[in-house]
Amino acid sequence: MKASDLFVKALESEGVKHIFGVPGEENLDFLESVRNSSIELVLTRHEQGAGFMAATYGRLTGKTGVCLSTLGPGATNFVTAAAYAQLGGMPMMMITGQKPIKKSKQGRFQIVDVVEMMRPITKFTKQIVNGNLIPTLVREAFRLAEEERPGAVHLELPEDIAPEDTETHIIKSSNPARPTANNEDLKRAAEVIKKAKMPLLLIGAGANRKHCVEALTNFVNTLGMPFFTTQMGKGVIDGRHELCLGTAALSDNDYIHCAINRADLIINVGHDVVEKPPFFMHEGGTKVIHVNYFPAYIDEVYFPNVEVVGDINDSLCNLAKLVGDHCNWDLSYFQRVKKEMDIHINQDHADDPRFPIIPQRLVREVRKAVPDDGIIALDNGIYKIWFARNYRAHQPNTVLLDNALATMGAGLPSAMAAKMVHPHRKVVAICGDGGFMMNVQELETAVRLKLDLVILLLHDDAYGMIKWKQEAAGFKEYGLDFGNPDFVKLAECHGAHGHLVENTEGFGKLLKNCINSKGVHLIDVPVDYSENVKALVTDLKEKACVI
Repeated sequence: MKASDLFVKALESEGVKHIFGVPGEENLDFLESVRNSSIELVLTRHEQGAGFMAATYGRLTGKTGVCLSTLGPGATNFVTAAAYAQLGGMPMMMITGQKPIKKSKQGRFQIVDVVEMMRPITKFTKQIVNGNLIPTLVREAFRLAEEERPGAVHLELPEDIAPEDTETHIIKSSNPARPTANNEDLKRAAEVIKKAKMPLLLIGAGANRKHCVEALTNFVNTLGMPFFTTQMGKGVIDGRHELCLGTAALSDNDYIHCAINRADLIINVGHDVVEKPPFFMHEGGTKVIHVNYFPAYIDEVYFPNVEVVGDINDSLCNLAKLVGDHCNWDLSYFQRVKKEMDIHINQDHADDPRFPIIPQRLVREVRKAVPDDGIIALDNGIYKIWFARNYRAHQPNTVLLDNALATMGAGLPSAMAAKMVHPHRKVVAICGDGGFMMNVQELETAVRLKLDLVILLLHDDAYGMIKWKQEAAGFKEYGLDFGNPDFVKLAECHGAHGHLVENTEGFGKLLKNCINSKGVHLIDVPVDYSENVKALVTDLKEKACVI
């Protein structure tokens, strides 16, 4: 069996169904092996889009998403996607080609040391120098990609290794047991919880796993403990839960920070400092219990008092039993914060008829139109903060956003992967005009794949988040405005349906119609971001003083 056939059979053994990518001449043996396999090649228009799709596939399934590129420029185009998966905790494998390593007549043409380039942004990177090593390298790469904390891995298959004859066998995949937390650590954490007067539970990205949802919900219901989430922890427990205080979309000066500042204990489940911190620790301040699969990364703003390291599901079940009903907590202040936050989300400008549409109205209309199990995939921009704060997620992994690398350009490819994983669920990509244009070419891919997908394109002709930061810092506007194409015509020339929102009152109906229609629909939504500084800075500081 030639090496490329062996490689593909090893991928099939791992359960791989799709490979996203842009092949090159160095991948031709591998491509032929894929053609004769059960794996589907999903051809994209750029390697970055392929990487984002593979990472999102991993995020939603827990299984490693796979993407393919050629050498040199193809491989370098994977760098942002690799960092996206690595920082975001998404299992993803990159396969890249390379010139012959035994004998080459092309000198250093297109040669980049891809393995060394990938080393700082992956969990594992290796060049395959012998076809017989493929089964062990593939199995080890998949194991590391999916092991907590998940992330990116990379294998390079040189052009002259791919056709080699091999004499070896496939190594079957396995599911390693997750370690259990130390009993003494569990008892120590339980005692701290019993002694607390105003505890809060924080749910982070690491808790956004299928097997954690039931344990977290039981923990909250059994102890009656109020909770909030990080941006990437949204939806693990239904945002409509009576004990849900909301999401820490900002690091400070938000409504939720009124509760955080009063709490005497925060039980931090599944969060680490790779995601932007939802609060800052201070010496002698609020105590923190770290509950995660791995120890805390110590940082000047995060140095937990107690660590419970092991399988989150087991840790929470054991903590709930150890704490029992021995708690005497005063939750009245948290209830006041929840009431203020609910008013802010449900009433403050949510019906505002202004046009261009303001973010509060936009979020409300999207929440009304998207079903409970519908998925929104957010690109990176100021609108991400509004959705993180004001959009209530009803189920896990129904709000896909990136608060680790926080890269632009991932919104559309992420939505496409979500639709492939969940073809019967409604999916909406939410992109700013800046981020959308960074991977606009994948619009053709979405149409070619016949995906039923809605793209909300929030149009302000500028890099809006940076303009907000510029204004908040007291600087004059400079260097952040740009021009745009006619997005309706752009959609139509790609074979998609284009729509222009011309008034706020008609937006909700248009969105619902598009969500329930076939094909790719792009909705050009002019947005007014003049509320940003007032609503996200000044107003919140004033509110925090009176709650």
